[in-house]
Amino acid sequence: MLVSIVTPSFNQARFLEATIQSVLSQQGVEIEYIVVDGGSTDGSVEILRKYDAQLAWWVSEKDRGQTDALNKGFAHAHGEILAWLNSDDTYEPGAVAQAVAALAEHPQAAAVYGEANFIDENGRVIGRFPAAQTDYRKLRRGFVHVPQQATFFRADLWRKVGPLDPSFYFAMDYDLWVRLAALAPLVYLPGRVWANFRLHSDAKTVAADDRCWPEMLRVHYRDGGSWLSPIVAKYWLRKLAAPWINARRRRMFERG
Repeated sequence: MLVSIVTPSFNQARFLEATIQSVLSQQGVEIEYIVVDGGSTDGSVEILRKYDAQLAWWVSEKDRGQTDALNKGFAHAHGEILAWLNSDDTYEPGAVAQAVAALAEHPQAAAVYGEANFIDENGRVIGRFPAAQTDYRKLRRGFVHVPQQATFFRADLWRKVGPLDPSFYFAMDYDLWVRLAALAPLVYLPGRVWANFRLHSDAKTVAADDRCWPEMLRVHYRDGGSWLSPIVAKYWLRKLAAPWINARRRRMFERG
């Protein structure tokens, strides 16, 4: 079973090679690896040329951001299973083969996801993403807990619900999980660490977290949600707590 993995990247040369190697070193599964670079000027192109023979397709050209790059990459994908891995994140050994096996074990699932570590700039583990089982109803209430780095989904359902909304800067993955979960279950595999989510000063999660929840509310209202829903209350609570949350995240990677 072919797995197509897309990496969007822009000026991430200091992390890009580790990301590429974590994909290419996966064993026991056929992988089609696609990298979409947004016209980097930091040496990323030289890294991509180094791995040219092992990449199914890559490009370096100006785009409209991460979501646009992902859509471009998935448009070139031929796999039955899809995933994306950002250019500052990595897979754990055996992750992709385990995900393929999990999808075979759960034929009713739209996607499967495991655990993800938080790592610092040097790749040292500094925490664990709070993954948990969710479903369409919980997602609509703001209960996400799906680590994008450790999520693999079926291409046939992607063709029904995709592409990603290019107007989203941050919550394109939440929007996708909602659309997929409306069709079939998302299955969580507790205890299976499949990916590493890198926290650093330039990461979107740290630098622009305040854009995530407003975008999630756009999904909520687009799909007929009420302003009395729990997700709206969570938005305001998150907004109040954001300075503390972001300071805590910065301390996590600074300690590393």
